[in-house]
Amino acid sequence: MALWGGRFQSGSSDMFKQVNDSLPFDYVMASQDIFGSIVWSRALKKAGVLSSDEQSQIEQTLALLSDDIETGKIDVSASSEEDIHSFVEAYLTDTLGDLGRKLHTGRSRNDQVATDFRLWVRTHLKGLKQDCLNLIEALLNCAQREKETIIPGYTHLQRAQPVYFAHWCLAYVEMLKRDVSRIDDLSERLNQCPLGSGALAGTTFAVDRYEIAETLGFNGPCLNSLDAVSDRDFVLELLFVASTSMMHLSRLAEDLIFYNSGEAGFLQLGDDVTSGSSLMPQKKNPDALELMRGKCGRVFGHLQALLVTMKGLPLAYNKDMQEDKEGAIDTVNQWHICLCIGVEVLNSMSLNQARCRKAAQQGYANSTELADYLVAKNIPFRTAHDIAGKAVVAAIAQNCALEEMSLDDFKAIHEDIGDDVYACLSLEAVLNKRNQLGGTNHQCVLSALAKEVKNLDAVKRSGA
Repeated sequence: MALWGGRFQSGSSDMFKQVNDSLPFDYVMASQDIFGSIVWSRALKKAGVLSSDEQSQIEQTLALLSDDIETGKIDVSASSEEDIHSFVEAYLTDTLGDLGRKLHTGRSRNDQVATDFRLWVRTHLKGLKQDCLNLIEALLNCAQREKETIIPGYTHLQRAQPVYFAHWCLAYVEMLKRDVSRIDDLSERLNQCPLGSGALAGTTFAVDRYEIAETLGFNGPCLNSLDAVSDRDFVLELLFVASTSMMHLSRLAEDLIFYNSGEAGFLQLGDDVTSGSSLMPQKKNPDALELMRGKCGRVFGHLQALLVTMKGLPLAYNKDMQEDKEGAIDTVNQWHICLCIGVEVLNSMSLNQARCRKAAQQGYANSTELADYLVAKNIPFRTAHDIAGKAVVAAIAQNCALEEMSLDDFKAIHEDIGDDVYACLSLEAVLNKRNQLGGTNHQCVLSALAKEVKNLDAVKRSGA
């Protein structure tokens, strides 16, 4: 049942329906459309448009529809209706006759879809926040299991300085905490209600927009009708928050793909998150991680697409804005999947501590410590840096680690180097010397880990 047919003498072509109809994807907002319609019927009753009996019939019919959809008795996606709004109205009209036609009084699809979409995003943000918290928990569990494991830290994908693997885990915890905070910020900003704004200029019926907003769980009504029906900032922000979080997941995936490689060999992934080769029997491919990394670009594309769509639109509503939904729906699905598979990957993997430690000892990662050792002997850092560099050259020539060089070799490079240098060059000394906040000192890392576990427990208890 088209909601706009009176002006037209003929129906839509099949090709136009393909490009125009949105039910194939906006059917996912059925529960939100029904909820908004029930609240709107109550507002119409208070405004004197519907009697108590009429409103009761409409609400009961909508509640029955909601139950039938939830239980699978009705498959909304199989309908030939234009969109979810016309589907719900057609159901009401088929069930209640002309009474069903009264519900849309004073309401436009413009404020209706804007309201439905905000409700849908708000609902999914709660689940996505929990997904992020679940991945944080998986990282913390991994850090606890591997709290003694040392790996090389990298810059420019070259070994730089050793770090505890738990420190690596906590770096991604910080990223995900920021993702959670952005979800919270978005949840607050989107929580304004467009319903009652009409097509663009408001409604002539005496509905209480503050009460409508409160009943729908919004913080308040949108204050400008033009903005209310044409604003898609909340969708753009959803796509940006998702893109940022997916970027974090992609970086995590890239790290783990490298750590899992034969060249690094730091860890093994579980069979349940890897696949084999159709040709090479020995292969165990990190496909789950590669798909996480690949889906990141897909989500970025949705953000860019909507930015380009919105940039040239005049006020108020334009049909171009229907392009906001498919990308957002897909983004929510892909983000959810990647957060969940991230948990499975972390839970499945095991580290080779001996291989990790050996790699951390290689690459002359303790050369900075040699420079700091010389600084402590009142040698300017730039000079100490040059001396340490010469020591690295000498060690490379001997095919040995810095700590394996003889004292005579060190003395030949600089006379102030004594036998106390060896205590400074051990792996634990390199790590534990960095004992300031945020550093890799073992106790600092363990304290940070305990704090994050406590914080996560508090969030769980609060139910936030």
